[in-house]
Amino acid sequence: MNGIDLQIGGRIRRLRRQKSVSQAQLAEALEISASYLNLIEHNRRRITVPLLFRVAGYFGVEPGELAESDDARLAGDLMEMFGDDIFADADLTNTDIRDLATHHPAVGRAVLKLFDQMRHLQAPKSSAAELPVTGHNVVTEAVSDFLQENANYFPTLEAAAERVRQDIDNTSDSFEAGLKTYLFNVFGIETRLASLPNGVVRRLDESGRVLLVSDTLEPESELFTLAQHLALLVGDDPIGALIEQSTLPQPDSMGLARNVLASYLAAALVMPYEAFFRACRDTRYDIERLGRRFRASFEQVCHRMTTLQRPSMSGIPLHLVRTDIAGNISKRFSLSGIHIPRHSGACPRWNVYSAFLNPGQISVQLSQMPDGQRYFCIAKAITKGGYAHNAPRRHVAIGLGCHVTHAAGMIYADGVDLSAPAGAVPIGVGCRICPRRECGQRAHPPADHRFMTDDGQRMENLYMS
Repeated sequence: MNGIDLQIGGRIRRLRRQKSVSQAQLAEALEISASYLNLIEHNRRRITVPLLFRVAGYFGVEPGELAESDDARLAGDLMEMFGDDIFADADLTNTDIRDLATHHPAVGRAVLKLFDQMRHLQAPKSSAAELPVTGHNVVTEAVSDFLQENANYFPTLEAAAERVRQDIDNTSDSFEAGLKTYLFNVFGIETRLASLPNGVVRRLDESGRVLLVSDTLEPESELFTLAQHLALLVGDDPIGALIEQSTLPQPDSMGLARNVLASYLAAALVMPYEAFFRACRDTRYDIERLGRRFRASFEQVCHRMTTLQRPSMSGIPLHLVRTDIAGNISKRFSLSGIHIPRHSGACPRWNVYSAFLNPGQISVQLSQMPDGQRYFCIAKAITKGGYAHNAPRRHVAIGLGCHVTHAAGMIYADGVDLSAPAGAVPIGVGCRICPRRECGQRAHPPADHRFMTDDGQRMENLYMS
């Protein structure tokens, strides 16, 4: 049978790595050669329909889910990159960029990494740490890509969390008390509240036997920081193996990746996969209710929701974004299909920004991208900081959402007419690659447009002309 033109190699490779299966093992199970599987994983060979179904059956996913491509995300990142002023005279079209993402994805990713590195080197340096004083950093982007490539789901960390959580639950009816008991009984570490310098949430004393935790933390943050310290201890081997198997630029990104994966394991300890999945389903993703049940913060619950990607028990494919009041995006992840900017701020029409106008309240928005795809998005502005009188505060907004086809599964969609196109707010990825010329909130003209002024007419925004 003839092959079908699906660029799904990256998805197969990601699923294989999630299950810790070698190319040789998967090839044997699929009754094909390892060399042929290698070509498929690098999108150099088309996949037949029977083989597509065998792969889907092996991983326990629907063929339609497997056939979803990562090309759109890569194409979006490339369009954003080529929208930079240095490519102003390149005369590249959207078709050219999509062809690059579809037919030569490895080349596209290599160019993207090169551009990331260039921006990193060009960024102004601080005199102290000699690090870029910009929201973009090649290391953070590499770690973000690593999470995206793995669909923010790590089976080995989930398994480690389940083993430890079972031991903790067997020692106490209270998770917090059991966590402290486990730290003491297994690692000889006692925990105490203490007055620590601003910015320090926990610290081992000189003996290495007492874990000091800041007394300015909120209860949810105090519990999470204890869980994260335990995660670093019990997850040393699986976390190290994940980093070693990755394509992260070592050693620059090793420390950040280790911290991010420890936070993943900590969240799995606080919110065990199966219990949390069932609670999400039963409450229809009611974040505040789940936060109370699991003693977790709004952000922690949202982040854990994005990790529900176990093939036999998967949740709604979500996107997550965190931004500060200046528009700097510090977290971005998308399984919903929506594109979150890599190098710049997102669209000001997106409710993740307007959430700052009503802090503490959940904002709901039906958003429509220029390609016609619609997404259901919620956002909430929160204040982070210690309880002390003069403790510094940080203001961030958390955005969470899904494709409109999954929106009915979320309680926040109740009362929203999801089928009415007129009710959707038109948003874009970023001004430089957004074709909406009529938008009065433009900060830049489209990359392929050079505006002209007219002394006889003044537009609301010069970039609309």
